[in-house]
Amino acid sequence: MKILAQAAVAAGLLALGACTNTPAENAAQNVEMNAENTADVLDEQADNAATDAGEAALDNQAAEVRAEGENTADAIEANDTGH
Repeated sequence: MKILAQAAVAAGLLALGACTNTPAENAAQNVEMNAENTADVLDEQADNAATDAGEAALDNQAAEVRAEGENTADAIEANDTGH
């Protein structure tokens, strides 16, 4: 439920911030927000993992998802010709 609330708040903030952003900036924000939400779910799963190895694997996966989301968002913004 906590993640759902965060997603709702994020969607609201994106809607407010979308007024001055280019479509590419909006897409980049969406990519990064989706990656962050996915990573948050992985973090929650890591907290509930049965073993230390399972927790570490999920934590690593969450970090990779965050990094990939950030890299993808950066690439979208770098290719933005809307400015």
